[in-house]
Amino acid sequence: MYICIVNKKESIISSALQLLTEKGVHNTPMSAIAKASGTGMGTIYNYFPNKDALINDIYTKIKNEEKDVFLNFESGNPIKTQFENYFTSVIAFFVQNPSYFQFMEQLQASPIITAESKEVGKIAIAQVVELLEKGKQDRIIKDIEVEELLMFIGGAILSYLRYYFNQSQNTSPKHQMKMVWDAIKE
Repeated sequence: MYICIVNKKESIISSALQLLTEKGVHNTPMSAIAKASGTGMGTIYNYFPNKDALINDIYTKIKNEEKDVFLNFESGNPIKTQFENYFTSVIAFFVQNPSYFQFMEQLQASPIITAESKEVGKIAIAQVVELLEKGKQDRIIKDIEVEELLMFIGGAILSYLRYYFNQSQNTSPKHQMKMVWDAIKE
């Protein structure tokens, strides 16, 4: 019985992610998600009280998976090497999960994402924050507020991914990574 429940919830989340990225957050009614997932409206509302709750669940699911990018993060490596590993790993994560990118791009500044969900997002990048703080402390990274550094780095990653997904051939983030590093290093 538990497996069935988990599969039903995962089916709803999977169908919602697909529809939300294809049609947009505001153009996807819960009824379409129910139909795509093969469930009734009542079943969806058993798991999610409203569409915003479903969206936040998808957001935190993606952020929790994004944490895995840092499993092989070796804090003993030089700051530059750690940064390069982070930059290429997070891009690889979204290249391997294009629907995650499309979903997150729509919601990057959305008021739909709750403070609780944003906290999950902060936990997902805690090691990057530590890296930037250590780099600032060691005078390797410019003495700029971490939030501003994250905004700059995130913007570069977002821009690169937009470019990547709109190209007919695969490109490497190597040049983008170098430009971002050159911009943040002391």
